[in-house]
Amino acid sequence: MPGSLPLWTTLLAWLFLREKVAATRALGLGFIVLGDVLVGGASLLMAFDGGEVWKGDLLFMTAAMCWASYSVLVRRHGFDAVRATMAITAFAFVCFVPLFAVLVGLQVLPTQLHQAPWSEILFQAVFQGVGSVVISGITFTQMVRYYGPVRSTMITALVPGLSALGAVWFLGEPMHWNLLAGLALVTGGILFGVKQAKKPGDKP
Repeated sequence: MPGSLPLWTTLLAWLFLREKVAATRALGLGFIVLGDVLVGGASLLMAFDGGEVWKGDLLFMTAAMCWASYSVLVRRHGFDAVRATMAITAFAFVCFVPLFAVLVGLQVLPTQLHQAPWSEILFQAVFQGVGSVVISGITFTQMVRYYGPVRSTMITALVPGLSALGAVWFLGEPMHWNLLAGLALVTGGILFGVKQAKKPGDKP
């Protein structure tokens, strides 16, 4: 999802914000795509094995499009970072929690949540709620307002490569050449994309 976010954001910014895609930025996006394919291409090929992996891939792509839409809307309307984060959090809570409870109660959605210790639930509530939603939500929205949606989302392309490196370090997974090559390409793509973009108000 983070790997495809810059592509969705560039497309939506071109459609709704009329931002031009310069050759330098297009080259950077090409590097990002190639790097992400090197890192996660083997997993994507599993979608053609006749299983249901493609459903998860489709959901991730849809999530990336939703995230990109939010980034473009923040830029277009100049939403306040704190208010936007509060609105999203409240909306998600009101919409998701009751629906989740109903589906679990009707046994439509299987869950192991009742077996988890309260300490783990509390930790996840604080870590995900405060860290992933409040802190990252406010800072990301502020970045979009200041740097623009495309420039801000470029950095998220590092997530697949860094996650793979984390798996090597913490889980003992093997280090393959494609991981290093993919991470190098993504990093180069980000540098190309960020260098091309200018902050609002900069003189040409």
